[in-house]
Amino acid sequence: MTLDLESINSAHGNDAQKLVEWALGLGKPALCTTNFRPFEAVILHMVSQVQPNIPILWMDSGYNTEATYRFADEVTQRLQLNLQIYLPRRSRAHREAVDGPVPALDDPRHAAFTEEVKLEPFARALSEAAPQVWFTALRASDTAVRAQMEPVSLNPDGLIKVAPLLYWSAKDLYQYLVAHDLPNNFDYFDPTKGEENRECGLHISH
Repeated sequence: MTLDLESINSAHGNDAQKLVEWALGLGKPALCTTNFRPFEAVILHMVSQVQPNIPILWMDSGYNTEATYRFADEVTQRLQLNLQIYLPRRSRAHREAVDGPVPALDDPRHAAFTEEVKLEPFARALSEAAPQVWFTALRASDTAVRAQMEPVSLNPDGLIKVAPLLYWSAKDLYQYLVAHDLPNNFDYFDPTKGEENRECGLHISH
């Protein structure tokens, strides 16, 4: 089946719920990635309401805040998520014992760190799950790279990437959380990005 991306984005790109329903209505193996950052409960609620057993993939770097781990457990239990956690091949303790703390953003070793704790687990997850549809909560306001994206796009490997919340504002997300009585998490930090508006590489490599 050939997707007419322009028509799909025109028809559903501004309606997150309809976009989720359209993508899951394709009947293809689907999954949703999460990092349990602020407002992440929105995408998790939206996709799990349409397909309760959809695999939710979390690439847990081992460097999340305590609040993020508690939030992950709360949302998973509240929404009965089919959560699948992918860890780096080395534990944080092992990595730090050998290589030391997280390298600074301008350290040449930072790219290898990102590859180890995020990109390799993600590649492994995709290889094992073999999805044809990938839901992500990325938003156009996150980074310059994401501002150029469309709600539905096709990866070079044929994977259909769906970003239902691409055009949502923080206010939109907050109102959704309130309407559905969902928890939130603001104590979040991604060591592969270091800065809020820096791209981690997940949406460049894939």
